[in-house]
Amino acid sequence: MTLRESQLDTLTVGSTTFDYYRIADLAGIDHLPYSLKVLVENLVRNEDGANITDQHVQALLDWDPAADPSHEIQFTPSRVVMQDFTGVPCVVDLATMRDAVKKLGGNPEVINPQVQSDMIIDHSVQIDKYGVADAVEVNMDIEYQRNGERYQFLRWGQQAFENFRVVPPGTGIIHQVNIEYLARVVMTKAQQDGNTLAYLDSCVGTDSHTTTVNGLGVLGWGVGGIEAEAAMLGQPISMLVPRVVGFKLKGSIPEGVTATDVVLTITDMLRQHGVVGKFVEFYGEGIASVPLANRATIGNMSPEFGSTCGIFPIDDVTLDYLRLTGRSDEQVELVKAYAKANKLWHDVNDPDYVEPRYSEYLELDLSTVVPSIAGPKRPQDRIALSESKRVFEETLPGYVTDKTTREPVAVSTDFRGDFELTNGDVAIASITSCTNTSNPSVMIAAGLLARNAVARGLKPKPWVKTSLAPGSQVVADYLQQAGLQDDLDALGYQLVGFGCATCIGNSGPLLPEISEAINTNDMTVTAVLSGNRNFEGRISPDVKMNYLASPPLVIAYALAGTMAFDFETEPLGQDGEGKPVFLKDIWPTNEQVEQVVADNVNREMFLKDYASVFDGDARWKGLDVPEGELFAWDPDSTYVRQQTFFDGMTAQPAPVEDVRDARVLAFLGDSVTTDHISPAGAFKASSPAGQYLVEHGVQQKDFNSYGSRRGNHEVMVRGTFGNIRLRNLLLGAVGEEITPGGYTYDFLEMKPTTIYEASRNYIANDVPLVVIGGKEYGTGSSRDWAAKGTAMLGVKAVIVESFERIHRSNLIGMGVLPLQFPEGESATSLGLDGTETYSITGITELNEGVTPKTVHVDATHADGSHTEFEAVVRIDTPGEADYYRNGGILQYVLRNLMKG
Repeated sequence: MTLRESQLDTLTVGSTTFDYYRIADLAGIDHLPYSLKVLVENLVRNEDGANITDQHVQALLDWDPAADPSHEIQFTPSRVVMQDFTGVPCVVDLATMRDAVKKLGGNPEVINPQVQSDMIIDHSVQIDKYGVADAVEVNMDIEYQRNGERYQFLRWGQQAFENFRVVPPGTGIIHQVNIEYLARVVMTKAQQDGNTLAYLDSCVGTDSHTTTVNGLGVLGWGVGGIEAEAAMLGQPISMLVPRVVGFKLKGSIPEGVTATDVVLTITDMLRQHGVVGKFVEFYGEGIASVPLANRATIGNMSPEFGSTCGIFPIDDVTLDYLRLTGRSDEQVELVKAYAKANKLWHDVNDPDYVEPRYSEYLELDLSTVVPSIAGPKRPQDRIALSESKRVFEETLPGYVTDKTTREPVAVSTDFRGDFELTNGDVAIASITSCTNTSNPSVMIAAGLLARNAVARGLKPKPWVKTSLAPGSQVVADYLQQAGLQDDLDALGYQLVGFGCATCIGNSGPLLPEISEAINTNDMTVTAVLSGNRNFEGRISPDVKMNYLASPPLVIAYALAGTMAFDFETEPLGQDGEGKPVFLKDIWPTNEQVEQVVADNVNREMFLKDYASVFDGDARWKGLDVPEGELFAWDPDSTYVRQQTFFDGMTAQPAPVEDVRDARVLAFLGDSVTTDHISPAGAFKASSPAGQYLVEHGVQQKDFNSYGSRRGNHEVMVRGTFGNIRLRNLLLGAVGEEITPGGYTYDFLEMKPTTIYEASRNYIANDVPLVVIGGKEYGTGSSRDWAAKGTAMLGVKAVIVESFERIHRSNLIGMGVLPLQFPEGESATSLGLDGTETYSITGITELNEGVTPKTVHVDATHADGSHTEFEAVVRIDTPGEADYYRNGGILQYVLRNLMKG
């Protein structure tokens, strides 16, 4: 009898009896971290005797906290969640796979999501209109005009695929909809024998901040769209049992400190500690006083500290949140009963409580946290607010060039009047993103600060673009009910939309006069946003320095108008009596915030706003929807095009080949993000992507963004490595100026050109390509196109010092070989500059079923000399080896489905 058979039991909740898989009596379960108990249940429930066996479960039960990861397991998520930027290409690929199955003589309907898959359209709203009463309606009208083709395609997918739902635009942010509505914590499904199975909710998502749901005790994390598609099609996710970092919270947040400050502090601590590829789990007596919204805020930032997840266990706080957000009493009781029956309940005062063992330990006394911001280009670069002016002034010279005008520049506008713009001025101050708008405490704090500022006669500076883009309609409800939206409106913080907006790069254009002043004078202006991402070139093409801050601090910086501001010593302005007004004079107390939250956030709001969550408004219902099991591709579409990944695909994969005489396409430094590789924001008509759209009759005003064009591979491959802040050091190595952006040197033509044009030339001449990089390559959002674009450019291998987890697996999923320099070595230490030709041998061992630990790299210099080294092969699991042998994960899945 297998464990799966022996552990099937029944659980009675009220008058209902459920089947469930009991893990509470398995030897070794008591001391496991909560997150690994979740994996034990997942393995027991999905045991099939092949991919998952008793031995896999036992290896997890025998987990050694001190050991390095070595045991491979197969994680089968219960759900998949997607946002539209990454979700549209998922549906494009599924639709293309249906066409491929038909060409290979199979039934197209075998391509169907096998698990519940939900897409939330939240990434497409741009802030074109702001600071006026009808901004939200105008922006949504423009959103539909720009994205009608995509939305029609998604409506088709909604009716063509089973287990696929779409949450229409204007509803909220994926992660907030997930924690407020989609997540169940414990799920149920009808069995063939007529019984109902209760099992743990878990999910993966096509957004790295899927970890927001960890705050609810739901294990889940961000994956690339490629992995998500495989999960949708029933493929388990191969992973090594991780090290688990136990993080103990104690004490309470002091006066004047917000959840955002806590999150930035934890991010700073964990980045310094090093948690890439590890689980982080919060535990101990102190977490009972951490509100669920704060837990979600902490979980949200897991990608910023680098861990796979940042999870809290199930306890009374979890149940209170489920009740608040409208879950039924029966659901709440099921969660409680199931968690207690399977030793997943967290209560340190329970006499039977056993403290988990962890691989590593950290602790934070919340009373030591101080107000903070982070920037100017990485979320982990925390700065105490008291030091912010000094640090900014020390950082600014690094952004000033010989072309920069040092003196104030006069600007005249119709919308905001006349003023002078200075280096360091705040051009954007936006309350946005899943990090903070899911948290009523910081949103109410922002509203109360706005109320106090209005009462004292303060106004944002006229050059600041102000915006409020909440994560759900509930936020708008409670701000309205508390009377705080009027105060926010008075400061220019009218609603602009319900979506990611500024944080994803959809900040929209600055006033033309401001943009012209910045670019003509090469000025360095700043953005402050309550988001989680502030990478270079992400927020706005006009803004060089980006800072993360809590929602009330975002407003404070709008009032100050500059990053060169000391809130302790400098007044924000004067009141009607001529008295100076300091930040401390308008900052609300913790008690005031808690009282307004208690009085104005209620269950009825959630029930009302989610009652018709999949229905959409008249714009959504009025879309013309194609029908049929196969999508009718429009050859003239510039948004949705049939993919080319399966062109020429055969039933059996070709043998893996070594790489011979490859050229370097890009030679890059440290911390190259997926934003650098696959930008999401705006692009110019002069770029390869812009030229393509112009040739297809699209005017620049209708370009939209890279993110919204992800369903069109022609746009995306032209934008790969196209970030305006990318620095390809290869240009310097051949004596050319290092022009920021998507530029390289073509060694066939012996001239500088765009990365896209060079790649076309190399491909036409059968020259393989490699990319060379430094540390933390591929950090950032789980961009499937960062890997897809790399593959479509003809890159066969990426050689770097270290990888971010998701991007490494995505490269394998697209058939690109991820390699690391030998420990302690780098391109620089080996004397490489990108002018060499590279041959990589030894990877053909994969054809024999063996994954080599290293491969031999021979770099031939222009003078004929050689640099040779053994590169570490970062194909970490047998499952990944199967994907690489097949040329990618989708080819692997498609071949398996055809066999089935």
